[in-house]
Amino acid sequence: MKEILSDLDAWRAEGRSVALARVVNVEGSGPRDPGAAMAVSDNGDVIGSVSGGCVEGAVVVEALEIIETGERRMVSFGYSDDEAFAVGLTCGGTIHLFIEPLDW
Repeated sequence: MKEILSDLDAWRAEGRSVALARVVNVEGSGPRDPGAAMAVSDNGDVIGSVSGGCVEGAVVVEALEIIETGERRMVSFGYSDDEAFAVGLTCGGTIHLFIEPLDW
């Protein structure tokens, strides 16, 4: 989280809407530990990482929807999920993310 704070400050100064995704749990092998964070701005800019790149594209889609709706949610990607495999999560585990709109 600390590594994205300066970029978040810049986005705040620009008045952007942002969704924040955080790893809250990992079952089995996962690319990033709980606490890893990624932020997505309303124009699709991304800072940070929740999966080392393997599911970031799918997280961006979720985050943009959350910016639009304002609803927070839990999202999970696991090796056994066809969608997760399709977007590249091949580490064998499941990652659970909490994604929410950032309230400045």
